[in-house]
Amino acid sequence: MLDTPRSSLFHHYMGISRLLAGQLEFNSIIQAVATEITHIIPHDHLDVCIKLIDGKYHIAYESGMDSAWSQQPPALLTGSPIRSLLAGEVDFLLSGDACSDPRFHFEGSFSSPIIELSLHSRLHVPMKVHGDIIGALSCSSLEADAYTMEDVANARAVADLLAPYFFAIRAADQAKRSAIVEAEAHAREEGLRLGALKLTQVLEAERQRIGMDLHDQTLADLTRLARRMERMTHISDLSGEMLEPLVRSLQHSMQDLRQIIEEAKPSILQLFGVVQAIENDLDRSVRDSGLAIDWSVIDETDGRVEALEQTVATSVFRIVQEAVNNAIRHGQPQNITVTIRHIDSHLRIVVSDDGSGCGKHTSMHGHGIGNMKTRARLISARFEMGHNRTGPGTFVSITLADSTQIF
Repeated sequence: MLDTPRSSLFHHYMGISRLLAGQLEFNSIIQAVATEITHIIPHDHLDVCIKLIDGKYHIAYESGMDSAWSQQPPALLTGSPIRSLLAGEVDFLLSGDACSDPRFHFEGSFSSPIIELSLHSRLHVPMKVHGDIIGALSCSSLEADAYTMEDVANARAVADLLAPYFFAIRAADQAKRSAIVEAEAHAREEGLRLGALKLTQVLEAERQRIGMDLHDQTLADLTRLARRMERMTHISDLSGEMLEPLVRSLQHSMQDLRQIIEEAKPSILQLFGVVQAIENDLDRSVRDSGLAIDWSVIDETDGRVEALEQTVATSVFRIVQEAVNNAIRHGQPQNITVTIRHIDSHLRIVVSDDGSGCGKHTSMHGHGIGNMKTRARLISARFEMGHNRTGPGTFVSITLADSTQIF
């Protein structure tokens, strides 16, 4: 305790008020007023504990000596050594030897800095705004029995000066965080809306394509077969040779129909899983290209990739399918590799090739890249595309950001 005249105390209180002006951060306030508070309440360690708006967590700001209190993220109030004060159960806490005071040391309490810094004397008073406790002002000394009830009264006056500023800054920070969260939510919502719109357009285009294929190819073939069969009904004696062309045409129509169905619905994916579907599609794409391309599919997920939800698995398959087709069509590579890995609860699929890359062709061929990005966005996956860093060619990568989709 200091033997300080009231006029001098008033001078220091006014000094604190002047130093608070213009400060916009918790740490800057503490550093600015610490010296003036020393003239009122001598201390080796000063900290302000602020309750977060949710009332369950708190965070500390220190001056004089640094401890683990201010280096931790917001912590639960239930583990605070001064939880009784923050909860309003006591009006103040005053201890001559906090290193052995059981009020600060209980099961689950984060009181180790008291012992590590040898903070023997401790003084704590609440910081209140409109009668609600928003935090606490704490002064500590390395000497034992350093504080008296007069120091408690002076600390309360300092706390009353600080509380409105900390309350305003806390409210401003919360408003800023809420604005950021709201903006991110709106961005995600708008992204999903645009993604859904693009996907709807893609699906509509696909529906029209299937309809045209069925009309122009399958239906036309079946119509011709029906007319030939109708003419054959007037022939009394049909031979096998006469029926053979009809059978072949019917088989061709069936094959064409299977192809249309296969393009519309990846049945192998549903029957045998993601890896088998990718291998089958990659093999067929390479064979159809007529190019000498070596390919491989590397699965390092220990089967986790097969636990994907069906909609997610389908999107992953379609993205890989488009990436492979782009690599073959534009890059003419000698090697294509699809690698599937499970890293830190995330699933990452990479399609890489050693071709010439998409380059200028990317803007000239349809909406394939846009469709891949849209599909990735709709399953909350991160999409990346670029040139290989260690050699020629390009890569397409998708990382499932939500680990709950994997199991």
